[in-house]
Amino acid sequence: MDAVDRARAQWAAQHPDVDTSGMAVVARVLRLAGLVGHDHEAGLARHDLTLGEFEVLAALRRADAPLRAREIATLTSSPGATLTKRLDRLHGAGLVERRTFERDRRGVLVTLSDQGRALIDAVLPEHAARELDLLADLSDDERTTLADLLARVLATAETRAARG
Repeated sequence: MDAVDRARAQWAAQHPDVDTSGMAVVARVLRLAGLVGHDHEAGLARHDLTLGEFEVLAALRRADAPLRAREIATLTSSPGATLTKRLDRLHGAGLVERRTFERDRRGVLVTLSDQGRALIDAVLPEHAARELDLLADLSDDERTTLADLLARVLATAETRAARG
């Protein structure tokens, strides 16, 4: 019995009329997200990166092309002010380069610097290994099933979020 099972048992005693079966999944996903995020932050700190900064570098590396700041914000689900702060820090560390558009000074195009590309290429294998290590007790088929199920739940959540 884990903390989620204990909480559900307590809710059942207090509100037996409320179906808490959704908590069996959602509470565990939230707890897992927090623990994985903490683990990733600790691993990335060795490279003087935060998880948010890693996500920016990863988005640029996957695109393998310059991106507009608003494209990075969309890819990383980062609010504008948060992204600006991350880009300022990454630019100051020499990991990204920013250029403004000649026609529209408000637009910013962001690219990885050579140093940024080398860093993300070095960090990515460690990052992926942490995730695989977390799933080591699952078979390949179980990982595929879990990924498929979570993708369905995520699609529902994204649809609801888009509706506002």
